Amino acid sequence: MTRRRGEGRTERGSAAAAVTAAELSACFEEVLGASRFADYCPNGLQVEGERPIRRLVSGVTASLALIRAAVDDGADALLVHHGWFWRGEDPRVTGTRRARLAEVLGHGLHLFAYHLPLDVHPQLGNNAQLAARMGWRVDGHAGEQDLIAWHDLARPASAAQVARQLGKRLGREPLAVGALDRSIRRLAWCTGAAQDMLDQAIAAGADAFVSGEIAERTTHLAREAGVVYFAAGHHATERYGVQALGEHVAARLRIAHRFVDDDNPV
Repeated sequence: MTRRRGEGRTERGSAAAAVTAAELSACFEEVLGASRFADYCPNGLQVEGERPIRRLVSGVTASLALIRAAVDDGADALLVHHGWFWRGEDPRVTGTRRARLAEVLGHGLHLFAYHLPLDVHPQLGNNAQLAARMGWRVDGHAGEQDLIAWHDLARPASAAQVARQLGKRLGREPLAVGALDRSIRRLAWCTGAAQDMLDQAIAAGADAFVSGEIAERTTHLAREAGVVYFAAGHHATERYGVQALGEHVAARLRIAHRFVDDDNPV
């Protein structure tokens, strides 16, 4: 990860206390209620570290670059949205997986990961945090486990206007599929890789749907249904929830926290 000193990082709090991994886990569970979710990966403590936690680093994905940044920052624990041990993955510890795990174990880091529970939390979640930055109000939810949020605009906006707003707020231009002069009244979104939830957004009455990624089939569905689909970046739409969660929990437990943005063009 190439980055100038301090770039892509935000820090809150100072190390006034130390907590155990069990205490930090309990705080995350109290905030997120992760045990209630059916997910594609284990939520919570994925790798146990070696020491009390005074300093927490957060980031989107448990990449080798992020792990090394956490080590450089003197972190005792790493909090991510995209952790390890996904359902259906090859379980063998080889190659890049071995390198990542060796770095975590070699430096005694605790690794915490929260996926769907962090997507849908009403204040700290990725959907809520994206809405806050975009100025959208959450008027309702749709889809499996209420993963889709939607907002009825007070004044209809064109798809081109929505695209410009996304580009300005997220720092990257979205890929828009559909007519840019289309009038948008109901706007729906689900951060990350929710392109295959487009049909559920359409069923909820959405004129446009925002997510992070896009598939070839997404284009045809959007065109044929007469809606607009925005692929605004998986990383770009999900960098805010884990940062908000880290700040919130660190403030409650009086530990130090730093968010590191290991940027990703996808």
